[in-house]
Amino acid sequence: MSLHPAIAAVTDRVIERSRPTRAAYLALIERERDQGIDRPKLGCANLAHGYAGTEEDRDALRGGAVNIGIVTAYNDMLSAHATYYRYPEQMKVFAREVGATAQVAGGVPAMCDGVTQGYPGMELSLFSRDTIALSTAVALSHGMFESAALLGICDKIVPGLLIGALRFGHLPMILVPGGPMASGLPNKDKAKVREAFAEGKVGKEELLNAEIAAYHSKGTCTFYGTANSNQMMMELMGLHIPGAAFVNPGTKLRQELTRAAVHRLAEISWKGQDYRPIGHCVDEKAIVNAAIGLLATGGSTNHLIHLPAIARAAGVMIDWEDFDRLSRAVPLLARVYPNGSADVNQFEAAGGVGFVVRELLDAGLLHRDLLTVSGEDMGAYAKRPTLEDDKLVWHDPGESRDESIVRPASAPFSPEGGFRILTGNLGRACIKVSAVERERWVIEAPARVFDDQLAVQQAFKAGELERDVIVVVRFQGPRANGMPELHKLTPVLGVLQNRGFRVALVTDGRMSGASGKVPSAIHCSPEALGGGPLAKVCDGDVIRLDAEAGVLEAKVDAAEWAARPLAECHHDQTGTGRELFALFRQAANEAEAGASPLLAAMGL
Repeated sequence: MSLHPAIAAVTDRVIERSRPTRAAYLALIERERDQGIDRPKLGCANLAHGYAGTEEDRDALRGGAVNIGIVTAYNDMLSAHATYYRYPEQMKVFAREVGATAQVAGGVPAMCDGVTQGYPGMELSLFSRDTIALSTAVALSHGMFESAALLGICDKIVPGLLIGALRFGHLPMILVPGGPMASGLPNKDKAKVREAFAEGKVGKEELLNAEIAAYHSKGTCTFYGTANSNQMMMELMGLHIPGAAFVNPGTKLRQELTRAAVHRLAEISWKGQDYRPIGHCVDEKAIVNAAIGLLATGGSTNHLIHLPAIARAAGVMIDWEDFDRLSRAVPLLARVYPNGSADVNQFEAAGGVGFVVRELLDAGLLHRDLLTVSGEDMGAYAKRPTLEDDKLVWHDPGESRDESIVRPASAPFSPEGGFRILTGNLGRACIKVSAVERERWVIEAPARVFDDQLAVQQAFKAGELERDVIVVVRFQGPRANGMPELHKLTPVLGVLQNRGFRVALVTDGRMSGASGKVPSAIHCSPEALGGGPLAKVCDGDVIRLDAEAGVLEAKVDAAEWAARPLAECHHDQTGTGRELFALFRQAANEAEAGASPLLAAMGL
């Protein structure tokens, strides 16, 4: 099947826009490969330091064996990354099986938005991505490795690992996931308890019991949020061993996929027989594929920030208009919570990523000719891994095992991918409509303006929002307070909508991978701090959010609007370490460019 003309047009648009920055990036990684620091160029004392921590592999290292650097996000407070506890020692064994060695190059922080939601720590969340990128660069700066394994799963961790790793783009690398936890309390049931708690119908003990039943063991959370969208994107970009995304922890199949990743890192290494540097794997087509995957599966809105940041780290420039154009051509093939009732384990059982990739390829909606870590083109990712006689084999996923979860491209849930860009006198914003009922795509109502989400919750409890209302939460952008997710608003707004009111959210902050049924114009740019138009909105202004026409505007007389003063931001940015991130806040660019101080400093 030839490539769909809309996909081709967007790809050509990205390539043309990226021409100077991509050329500069490729020149950088070629220079680093040929003239940068690597093991043969290190002095004897330098090498001795690098070898001192290992005895079993020292002779192999001295003999020139391929050395695989492991960058790990392990901690045992975060369920998804607790799975990595024994990975390094296992990976060292797997490396020796093919005459290679492996060393832990360094660790990166991994914070959990689920723990910090609604609290000051959440204001460190987005910039933890840039901290992870810096930590990845520190880990890889020693010049001791011919390839690298990146161990990370959740929201900011995978983007941060990639941003840092791509600055060492001459090295081959593979992302090694840990898999989702087994299914617990269904996500729809969890959401009902949250809404009941918001209404005061159940107490904290019942809420806690429900949450623990949902989040109950090691592995990623089972809803299709940012963490699991990360894993899907790594498949669509060809940076996983095929089919590795959603295999549960602690299984033989999970272990064999990790073994395969280590063996492959020896083969594609700088010294291997099939050199595949990550900077060449992550190109314009790979980035477009990732965007298509997000649209086809109803993935996380957070990637409207993260994917542009990842792309810019490789010199590729993608913007929200590219997403909007792709969304008009890419059908919605999956319904996974919050866009449906199924969790990721049920999605995997119904056909999973392999099914989606096959359908997109067969319909001409995905680039096939990527340089993937697998050694094959994207066709390798249109299959599902299984074990036969304890050996990995891949099979065609066959027909959908549950068409309420995944459907073929010939009979999608929607002919479009469910993303819209909104513009108007309130700036430029994103909206994810794949989980929003069509009759709620257009909301026009008076505004109620807040400067933080706690104030919204207090107004709800006081009965002040019992009407058609557009809730405006401003001064939530990267420069104001680090752009925290406003996920605590989901139950409140959901309850109001359930009561029959027409409600929406407008914010320069983020919602989350759990963005759902309430229409939400998010990532408003320019942000309120520094002169963005949300700083002009007053209580009672009628706002029109129109996802059909792509409009976001305050229906205020133009002359009055121009003359209005800007509200001031009064956030306290001390405590919980927030003061340490002052430079990051000051330097961050707009959400559409990735909201990254590091990339802004590089002119990207």
